[in-house]
Amino acid sequence: MPVLKFDKVPYEEVKEGLERKIIHTKNLMTVLIDFSNGPWEEPEPPHSHPHEQTSYVVEGEIIFYCEDEPDQHLEPGDMFAVPSGKMHTIKLLTPHVRLVDSFSPIREDFI
Repeated sequence: MPVLKFDKVPYEEVKEGLERKIIHTKNLMTVLIDFSNGPWEEPEPPHSHPHEQTSYVVEGEIIFYCEDEPDQHLEPGDMFAVPSGKMHTIKLLTPHVRLVDSFSPIREDFI
C-alpha cells in the first residue's frame, strides 16, 4: 500500500485558482482540491459523472448545489455525497476553499 507524504506530492494545476493532489487504488480515488480564486459571484456550471462522490470541507465556505436537492451552505467539517449521474456544482463564498473528494470507481479522466 503506497504512502504519500503531503509535501512530497506536487500539486497539479488544473486551471488558474485550482490545484489538486491525488492518491488512488484500483477502485477508490481521493483528491485534495485547493481553490484560491474565491469568492465567486456565480457557481461553476453543473456537471455529472458516473462516479459516486463524497466530499469533506476542510477549509472555507461553499454553497453546494445538487439536482433535486435544496442548496446547502457548507463550512469546515461539513460533508456531502453525490450519487452517480446526478448534476451538481459548488460556489465559493470565501477566498480559499479546500475540499477532500473521494470517487468510486476512480476518475480515469483525472490521471
